[in-house]
Amino acid sequence: MGIKRKSSVSLASASLPQGASLLTSEPPELYQVIAENAPDAIKSGDIKNHFGRKVAIKLYPGVQLIRNSQDASMSIYSFLIAVRSDGQQLMSDAGETTSHLMGMFYRTLRMVDNGIKPLYVFDGAPPKLKSGELAKRTARKAEATEAHEEAREIGTSEEVEKFSRRTVRVTREHNEECKKLLKLMGIPYIDAPTEAEAQCAVLAKAGKVYAAASEDMDTLCFEAPILLRHLTFSEQRKEPIQEIHLKKALEGLDMDREQFIDLCILLGCDYLEPIPKIGPNTALKLIREHGSLEKVVEYIENDPKKKYTIPEDWPYKEARELFLNPEVRDANDPACEFKWESPDVEGLVDFLVKEKGFNEDRVRNGAARLQKNLKTAQQSRLEGFFKPVEKTAEEKAELKRKHEEKIEAQKKRKKEEAKAKKEAKARPRGAV
Repeated sequence: MGIKRKSSVSLASASLPQGASLLTSEPPELYQVIAENAPDAIKSGDIKNHFGRKVAIKLYPGVQLIRNSQDASMSIYSFLIAVRSDGQQLMSDAGETTSHLMGMFYRTLRMVDNGIKPLYVFDGAPPKLKSGELAKRTARKAEATEAHEEAREIGTSEEVEKFSRRTVRVTREHNEECKKLLKLMGIPYIDAPTEAEAQCAVLAKAGKVYAAASEDMDTLCFEAPILLRHLTFSEQRKEPIQEIHLKKALEGLDMDREQFIDLCILLGCDYLEPIPKIGPNTALKLIREHGSLEKVVEYIENDPKKKYTIPEDWPYKEARELFLNPEVRDANDPACEFKWESPDVEGLVDFLVKEKGFNEDRVRNGAARLQKNLKTAQQSRLEGFFKPVEKTAEEKAELKRKHEEKIEAQKKRKKEEAKAKKEAKARPRGAV
């Protein structure tokens, strides 16, 4: 069976366009705050370091708005816009889109090849508070559709392609086909009641998986003990895997969980836009000085200088409640039971090759890799045999002291660098 667009194109050769027209509402500033103030909370390493680990991966089924190509990961939407041939989505002879299946198949294979046992968690219905953000996305989509039609009439080929990517929609059929593919691959998935990252956090807290994997830093607000970022990036990106530990982040920031959530909300989260002119350093300073968002809001509203303006519709208390008490299933719920199985090789061939026009040799080769590597990943990691020893109060105090000294040294160095730059600019040209 032939194909209209070559489905032999691998995901590794596809990447999102620079400046993609998507946006994510999760704050990249939160990572910056943790990196600068709690550096011990972050580890970076190779994907092979996670051999043998079970990981719950947030899978964005529908439109995932991203700021740029650095933010796209395990999103059906990102596969639809990234996995292309000659600028067009991959299609079967019947004219059915296959980009999402190509992306899912090869991105999953990469993780399994590296000994990781993925569990996919699909987003459910969004909370009501998110409807405002979704409405904005729909409006932008409608504008893009109109612009696409105009570009087709009078624009260049580059403009046509740019706007065509903006009008891509993920359908129920795309979602169901991805689930069918995962089942045939022997890879488990579960459907979250609402937010997938909240369900991932529940599974990680219960020890059913090692970590939650998502690009959303918001995942830490749901109390995921460990967050993995960049795990699902394509191989060609060469991005190290970021491993962020919540407990160390809270210790380094000297905050409790509610203050951390308030910080995240202040920076702008999935539910609310940020307060204009409040950057990461200011947000951190405000939470540290006032202790809670209630006090921060009171300070801003009573500030005679009116330096900051809180958006008219900014229900931060409701946002906080969604982080503290999300709608999730208990880790012991039957719907949260999962296991990895041997792939259905002939089922994969029937679906991907006979029905969707994929290359049979590549599909059979992928199935063989699944069979081999899922079995290999059963080997237990050494860490599973040992229980970490809890640090004493004295050791914790010493670590905190060293951390604070490190932060002060960094601040001092930055001030000195800024001063040197200022002096260099003020120096007359040609002076030594």
